[in-house]
Amino acid sequence: MGIRVGFVGLGAMGEPMVRTLRRAGFDVTVCAHRRREPVERLVALGAVEAADPKAVAAKSDVVAICVPDAPQVEEVLFGDRGVAHGLRPQESVVVDMSTISPIASRGFAERLSRQSVGFVDAPVSGGPARADAGTLTIMVGGEKEHVERAEPVLRALGTPTHLGPVGMGETVKLANQAIIASVMLGNVEALVLAQRLGADLEAVRGVLATATASNYLMEQWLPKTWFAQRFEGGFAMDLLRKDLAAALESARAVGHAMPATGLAYQLYTLASAQGDGALDYSAIVKCYERDDR
Repeated sequence: MGIRVGFVGLGAMGEPMVRTLRRAGFDVTVCAHRRREPVERLVALGAVEAADPKAVAAKSDVVAICVPDAPQVEEVLFGDRGVAHGLRPQESVVVDMSTISPIASRGFAERLSRQSVGFVDAPVSGGPARADAGTLTIMVGGEKEHVERAEPVLRALGTPTHLGPVGMGETVKLANQAIIASVMLGNVEALVLAQRLGADLEAVRGVLATATASNYLMEQWLPKTWFAQRFEGGFAMDLLRKDLAAALESARAVGHAMPATGLAYQLYTLASAQGDGALDYSAIVKCYERDDR
């Protein structure tokens, strides 16, 4: 392929993304961030292990990062053995695929620009299955030159859309997260009501799929999680809470009220406090199913 890819952050999304890049023929260098097991699995598929993020950057043209939040991105980039210490001025491009505040993204881009290194924010939507299939929706912010250099890597992972300067990828991703948080609440609140009134959930879902209430979460997500009583895996509620907090922080910065998102954040926080934070966010249904009448 010619482009050497580095990847830091081999969690639920990062590991399948690296698998996809290897299938597409990219040379990929990885390092352990929190756990060694994903590294060992990926090395067995032909990835190369490096000692730390600095070493990953030194062997790569495009360095992708996929970690939970801005503090982890900061650590990966600017820690003692961070990516920034191994980048090449005028050549390297950093692609942050984490979901963080656009304000933080712009700060990271500014710091890297002092090293003459490009920065692209490219958060994704689609979950681990689509990461493994290379069909992610990728929301991209950055300078045209830097996006073009990263584009072959992004296209191997899914469908990237360049939305504007640094921070626009994160902006659109946070809008997505705010919407799905409230849509999930609307789904489970209404469906639990229907269930308590004696309706069959599958029958209700079938009818609503052809009605104005039709939505992706009801049609595709809930049958695999709540209806199947399988809440493990999926998209962890605590990660959604983190994204909602970033959306609310960004809204405060521009004086924009988001009351529905604020309420959603509080409800997911309640569910997390009750021990469900590591479960898929559809587990919010448990709060509605509890018989408190």
